[in-house]
Amino acid sequence: MKQIIELITMELEEAFEKAGYDRSLARVTLSNRPDLCEYQCNGAMAGAKTYKKAPIMIAEDVAGHWESGICIVEAVKPGFINIKLDEGFAANYLNQMAADKNLGLETSEKQEMIIVDYGGPNVAKPLHVGHLRAAIIGESVKRICRKMGHKVLGDVHLGDWGYQMGLIITELKKRKPELPYFDESWQEEYPEEAPFTISELEEIYPTASAYAKEHEDYRDEALHATWMLQNGNRGYTALWKHIVRISVNDIKKNYEKLNVEFDLWKGESDAQKYIPDMIKGFKEKGQAYLDEGALVIDVKEESDTKEIPPCLIQKSDGASLYGTTDLATLIQREADYRPDRVIYVVDKRQEMHFTQVFRAAKKTGIVREETQLRFLGFGTMNGKDGRPFKTREGGVMRLENMIAEINEEMYKKMAENRMVDEEEAGNTSKMIGISAIKYGDLSNQAAKDYVFDVDRFTSFEGNTGPYILYTIVRIKSILNKYQGQGGSLEGLQCTGTGTAGGKALMLEVCKYNAVMETAFAETAPHKLCAYIYDLANAFNRFYHETKILAEEDKEKQKSYIALLMITRDVLESCIDVLGFEAPERM
Repeated sequence: MKQIIELITMELEEAFEKAGYDRSLARVTLSNRPDLCEYQCNGAMAGAKTYKKAPIMIAEDVAGHWESGICIVEAVKPGFINIKLDEGFAANYLNQMAADKNLGLETSEKQEMIIVDYGGPNVAKPLHVGHLRAAIIGESVKRICRKMGHKVLGDVHLGDWGYQMGLIITELKKRKPELPYFDESWQEEYPEEAPFTISELEEIYPTASAYAKEHEDYRDEALHATWMLQNGNRGYTALWKHIVRISVNDIKKNYEKLNVEFDLWKGESDAQKYIPDMIKGFKEKGQAYLDEGALVIDVKEESDTKEIPPCLIQKSDGASLYGTTDLATLIQREADYRPDRVIYVVDKRQEMHFTQVFRAAKKTGIVREETQLRFLGFGTMNGKDGRPFKTREGGVMRLENMIAEINEEMYKKMAENRMVDEEEAGNTSKMIGISAIKYGDLSNQAAKDYVFDVDRFTSFEGNTGPYILYTIVRIKSILNKYQGQGGSLEGLQCTGTGTAGGKALMLEVCKYNAVMETAFAETAPHKLCAYIYDLANAFNRFYHETKILAEEDKEKQKSYIALLMITRDVLESCIDVLGFEAPERM
């Protein structure tokens, strides 16, 4: 379905042309005076100089040639064209939305292959609150792209290669030198079970890291272990597989609690096999050069307003860097999936790094010229003190602990209000808790820092996830009561409401297509949050001023119920894209 604003624009173009003016002047926008009208056109003002006429004369000419019944058009001084949507047309539009499985959403004409790179956890380390934004924003971006009809793959891009692996192996060797992985004469198969648990593994890495900073010989040993692993040492490779498997299983459990799922569990290690040929190609084609012993690619451009350093590909000692791995990963993705665009959801402080990588990828032909590489940088999640969010003791909070705290807070609030019985409370509190966390994050523009305020985010009032869910549950409750009174939800049609609040709600629901398209085009989940908050407010105003279940006019009541059903469907579609869901009761 075309957006309502598009339909109005098409009709207004005809009116401008019939009145003798250029069609391009018929640009329709949402009204900046919603108390007067819902849409407006300022084309008469823009055309005054060209046609040497007063704007009001042009506006009146256009209004006089308006023939469509979808809107009421009025010319007002000094030359605005005010547009009020016909309620009957809006009702018909809603019925068409309700009859379509995609709620009238007009998906992209060309299906693209899109890879969303988000998450980025390191193996052998527990997920903490610093991983939250990448997971939440990336998951929503992935779902928005899918909603618009694209083929999308979410890639976690694990940090599973490099010095940290050498540290863990060295510490294990120090603690358990008798393990077969350290016996160079070992010819048999290595044990299937890992010689450590996830808890032990999470303790080993920080211990080894701290020790290496104080003991140079230990650090050298870890660097050598890293080199041996990366050069195929059999025992170390077997240990590495244990580390990755144990870590990934634990990481998956924590992401599941956030309702975050990845299609690809690729890591930095998967790109390593592409690096030698990539570097060889750079050298042979003259795309990279040596600078103080390091191999670099010059990526500056004439239009740059600030200094863009060369992209560092290989250190003077031959070691690879993040840029090397990121470029090799693009080679891998091009070979396996040939993506039309790759979206990186990463801390905004890494913007320079990705500017260098993207330019190097285009300059060297690693990706096609038409491939879109997008950096979506996010800000910091801070505590009430304005600093990065910490535990009460001042440490970095584990993600699973934060989720548990939010769920516990929601459980307490539900128990106090006796919203559901105890049997339901556990699962329901988790659903509401996830809505609090995700909506609290996504309602902020990604690039901005924000304060993670548990009290505010878990409130059932205001611009919060629980408020959105409470609105959906309220609608479901009304629909259930309507059925309990003998009413049927089958075949209902909206015919309008005859009230200002009802029309306002109808108009909000009608914006669904446009908002989803904008959220995709701008990679902006926060715009979807703003929309459903406005929609929830519009519904609640309508609910408080309208006797829905007590309405004696049955045909009018059916129209109300049809409007509630499409409102529910749009809200649930939106929260699904944001990555959470609503319970049946609260």
